[in-house]
Amino acid sequence: MELSIEKNRKEQKYSRTHQFKRVLWIIGKVFFRLTPRPSFGIRRYILRLFGAKVGRHVHIYPSAIIYFPWNLEIGNWSAIGENVLIYNLGEICIGEKVTISHNAHLCAGTHDYTDVTLPLIKPPIIIGDQAWVCAEAFVGPNLTVGEGSIVGAGTVLTYNTVPWMVYAGNPAVQIKKRELKNDK
Repeated sequence: MELSIEKNRKEQKYSRTHQFKRVLWIIGKVFFRLTPRPSFGIRRYILRLFGAKVGRHVHIYPSAIIYFPWNLEIGNWSAIGENVLIYNLGEICIGEKVTISHNAHLCAGTHDYTDVTLPLIKPPIIIGDQAWVCAEAFVGPNLTVGEGSIVGAGTVLTYNTVPWMVYAGNPAVQIKKRELKNDK
């Protein structure tokens, strides 16, 4: 058995409508990236123009890379840091009060390695409310990061997390329960 890369490249992976939206987004993301750093409202507006569902008080930095805004949902009070890569071929749903720290990578796209043509698949990612994906972390396709979970700096996550737990390492290992201190 041999891989059939030629057949993979000949397959149409996106509709014409989708391809048209991608061309428009090439132009839109130029404006997104050129906005001044504190212009969070403008970037929320641009993303909404392209079909993203973005809550109130969301902070997204201009260096964040978002592949397909129409496959993105972000809840209120969440933040997407510098140089975050949101590779959302499939839907990515980010809850409320979530932080995605700088250089993190959310990867909602892969290939079916069991098929000789390696077809593109677009499984979703769900990030629960109050979760934190730390700097340089990688969250793979078809995963749920549970409510309040922390995916530590540099962690490679390849399985669903339990709510309110801390994960670290490559591969990710459950470290301890996340406990919040009361305000004084």
